[in-house]
Amino acid sequence: TPPIGRPIANVEVFVLDRNEQIVPVGIAGELYIGGAGLARGYLNRPELTEERFVPHPFKAGERLYRTGDLVRYLPDGNLEFMGRIDHQVKIRGFRIELGEIEAALQEHPSIKEAVVLVREDEPGDKRLVAYVVGGGSTPEWREHLKAQLPSYMVPSHFVEMETLPLTSNGKVDRKALPIPEEQASGEENHLSPVEELIASVWSQVLGVSNIGAQDSFFELGGHSLLATQVVSRLQEAFQIELPLRELFEHSTVETLARRIGQLRQGDQKRELPPLVPVERGEAIPLSYAQQRLWFIDRFTPNSALYNIPAVWRLTGDWAIESLEKGWNQLLERHESLRTVIQEIDDQPVQQ
Repeated sequence: TPPIGRPIANVEVFVLDRNEQIVPVGIAGELYIGGAGLARGYLNRPELTEERFVPHPFKAGERLYRTGDLVRYLPDGNLEFMGRIDHQVKIRGFRIELGEIEAALQEHPSIKEAVVLVREDEPGDKRLVAYVVGGGSTPEWREHLKAQLPSYMVPSHFVEMETLPLTSNGKVDRKALPIPEEQASGEENHLSPVEELIASVWSQVLGVSNIGAQDSFFELGGHSLLATQVVSRLQEAFQIELPLRELFEHSTVETLARRIGQLRQGDQKRELPPLVPVERGEAIPLSYAQQRLWFIDRFTPNSALYNIPAVWRLTGDWAIESLEKGWNQLLERHESLRTVIQEIDDQPVQQ
């Protein structure tokens, strides 16, 4: 995009971060304006005035106007407009400036226009979607962004459009942008049995069909939270121990199937590692945490303050014998579930 120029005489311009600190040249921040021509505020709108006309962070008694524009200084001293701050979103704990992604896309030589927004077409599943006008392909655009932005700012879906819908004011009508179609290579007919099962699990978790051997879990919209679901289902399906890192290191259907094959050939079963009991030569003193709870119990006897009640309703076809067996195995395996505190010679110990 062309630069918007430099400040005129008697006008102050600052590019600040969310802590109202000046950002370096080339780094995006919010545009603040001050100087001789600054207005007193909005007419009859005190709340908006208080929000937009803020105390000057570097000059006591003066104010600056928060424009809400996302800009950055170029090396030649000009300002470049990158979008609006009110298009800032938070996904999976990361704060993301949509305007920064749009600006990075528009730097691609084949892209004329680009708009990025967050869609939540499935409850709780927020995804970045880029709408692009111009040439190129999804892999090309994705690689272009990966070279400039962190992975969490790369959209899960790209939608190529001839033109972007506009409102009557000539602005992009974000509400009119279409729901992205499922994006996958569609090579499911060439999958091995193991690959077919992996693709099926991915399809259920991601809501994407026609997944091919070369498709990447993360490029299809997967993230760490969904990865835990995939790993859990694959462990159950193949009866192997599959660490979460394996999905990150083997993110395509083909490479993950190859890795699962290696684990199965190695006869890696999902067995619990043995817990070796420590020799008990004498009474064991309490830990610091146990001492605190013991003291509280003596200070307020019969208190239920540290009891955690819970109720589970079990439905379906299950056997009480299996439940009891599983419960007893847990008690046998974990000493902490069988530990009691007793007093010997007026000293509390654990047994």
